[in-house]
Amino acid sequence: MQLKTQTYKTGLLNTIANNIYKLYLIKVAKWFMLVMPIVVLFYNENGLAQFDIFILQGIYSIVVAALEIPTGYLADVMGRKKSLIAGSVLGFSGYLVYSFSYGFDGFLIAEIILGMGASLISGADSALLYDSLLAQEKEKDYLKFEGRATSIGNFAEAFAGIAGGLLATYSLRMPYYFQALVAFIAIPVSLSLLEPKIHKTLKDFKLNHIIKIIKYALVENKELRFNIIFSSIIGASTLTMAWFVQPYFKLVHVPLVWYGILWTLLNLSVGITSLYAYKVEKQLGQKKTIFLITILISGGYLLIGSFESKWAIGFIFLFYLVRGVATPVLKDYINKMTDSDVRATVLSVRNFLIRILFAIIGPMLGYLSDVYSLRMALTLAGILFLVFGLVSMIFFLRVLKTK
Repeated sequence: MQLKTQTYKTGLLNTIANNIYKLYLIKVAKWFMLVMPIVVLFYNENGLAQFDIFILQGIYSIVVAALEIPTGYLADVMGRKKSLIAGSVLGFSGYLVYSFSYGFDGFLIAEIILGMGASLISGADSALLYDSLLAQEKEKDYLKFEGRATSIGNFAEAFAGIAGGLLATYSLRMPYYFQALVAFIAIPVSLSLLEPKIHKTLKDFKLNHIIKIIKYALVENKELRFNIIFSSIIGASTLTMAWFVQPYFKLVHVPLVWYGILWTLLNLSVGITSLYAYKVEKQLGQKKTIFLITILISGGYLLIGSFESKWAIGFIFLFYLVRGVATPVLKDYINKMTDSDVRATVLSVRNFLIRILFAIIGPMLGYLSDVYSLRMALTLAGILFLVFGLVSMIFFLRVLKTK
């Protein structure tokens, strides 16, 4: 009897362990972005200016922000697996709509659907990863696995850059057709996930409970509050840069054939540093890691905005290398301070703030880019993220020192 029980437990742990590889596949389906190397060119071909693009992405961010915390809490209530299934279905649907749309209105509908799908996946995937490790008593290795997940996502986006660039030579719309097929892969994979029993599913969806979690994360727990705020500012800065890369390529007259190659190399650089993020953080320590992330991320904007030359693309690579360390490290800090039953909700609070910041800053920078210059927009972004980053970093480090 004891042997059967032990065999059952071993089998169950092996199944839960498989969650990690399935989450990697979902990450690939989410980040194998065939459209990203040419998305700005696609928008331009369909009559959108830089301001229109940032408005479109700002609305997407508002949708994600509005749903981020409720869907994170919903994942804690109904289970992370169901949340990931629903998000995968909406992700596929969004790209299907994109494939057959030819203007701002159609793109807007697609972005709203994609925003809903992204909010359901955001937070739930990291929470399921952490709890799957917790069930195996490997939660101390979370940063390593989160780094791998980030790395895999960026490797996927990297190779998608080459494929998307090649598809774009046939038609700028062709990458969108194939993107819908890639997004579909996440549906059967998410259906095969196993919810770890270590996760205590909340019984009811209660608004006052959501408010209590938000209050705890942003008011009562000072360490967690400044951690989330700092992480959100850095997250917003990396998200904003993604929409400036292609316009900068265009500014310095990079040939279209190189867009996919450069996009691939940029994401490979993120993937490599994400893979070793846990070693970098361990070597430098928490305080030095946070300080360097702040200075190098904001400094990247200032350096890129200071030059108009192909060789300045090297500064974009520096930015992406730092981004690869920042993403898994800052998520790990939050996870270590959060209980399992509210982890997805707390992670969603972070993502909510990232999207709100982007929705506010993005359109303003897009307007400056259209009316004045791209370099001015990049310089202003660098100044804003430097000031906000340093202030939030000081408060965060002060709380850590007090503790």
